[in-house]
Amino acid sequence: MVPTTLPISANGQGAFEVAEQAVRASGVEIMAHLSHMSLPVAQRTVRVSNKGGWNNIVTDVDQAAEEAILSILGGAFPDDAILAEESGSRGGTSGYSWCIDPLDGTRNFASGIPHVCVNLALSYGDRIVLGITYDPVRDEMFHAIEGGGAFLNGQSICVSEETEMRECIVGTDMGYKGDEGKMLLSMLADLWPGVQSVRMMGSAALGVAYAAAGRFEMYVHHYVQPWDIAAGLLLVREAGGIATNLQGGFGDPHSGCIVAASSAVHERFMRATEGSEWRSAQP
Repeated sequence: MVPTTLPISANGQGAFEVAEQAVRASGVEIMAHLSHMSLPVAQRTVRVSNKGGWNNIVTDVDQAAEEAILSILGGAFPDDAILAEESGSRGGTSGYSWCIDPLDGTRNFASGIPHVCVNLALSYGDRIVLGITYDPVRDEMFHAIEGGGAFLNGQSICVSEETEMRECIVGTDMGYKGDEGKMLLSMLADLWPGVQSVRMMGSAALGVAYAAAGRFEMYVHHYVQPWDIAAGLLLVREAGGIATNLQGGFGDPHSGCIVAASSAVHERFMRATEGSEWRSAQP
């Protein structure tokens, strides 16, 4: 596939350059407050509130980080559509649409756990043409452009070459649905000890990026939003892997779930979990 030619902004910059500026600006907001979240609650200046569901929270920093992104994207691409986690959506006329998660891993952030990221994707129609997952704590930027490969800080990455399930690290997270979370734990119990280990690290976006970079052999989740996985879908595919829904169908930002791995590991995982209650759960 020939690499996609990305749009040029109103100020003459390419979409990747603008997107990089936007995620770094969001990262500055996150890092300015992350260390404060380890302080006693009475000493913190960041407000934490519930935005629906028993464990789905938002902070002032989520909103400030999103505003930093929107300020940059709005000036550079005023005709593009926007789908943002905190502020919702707006229409556009260009055919391009940005999908924004300004702070993935909010529960980690609110607890002072330094495992968070910024997720940003650009689509044209139903094609994801650019994806960035930026970890400001480690200053790690995963990015992919359609047809151009996947990269970490400018170095090419690929999914793990491991083919045996017993040697695989499986990344996952509990999500916001109690029953599905119980099903996930049951599925993992049935897999064990047929895998090397399981990691629940609190950021779906970083989990998918880690699968793209071969740090995890796979990442699975039963309840994700478009802004959680839009960038990661492109990262995994450009890194040589596949990304599907729980039933094995083509994964898109609105699938609500994800199984991301190399083709060999994906096949073995789907076979090993066939018939599980978790696999049949609808997002």
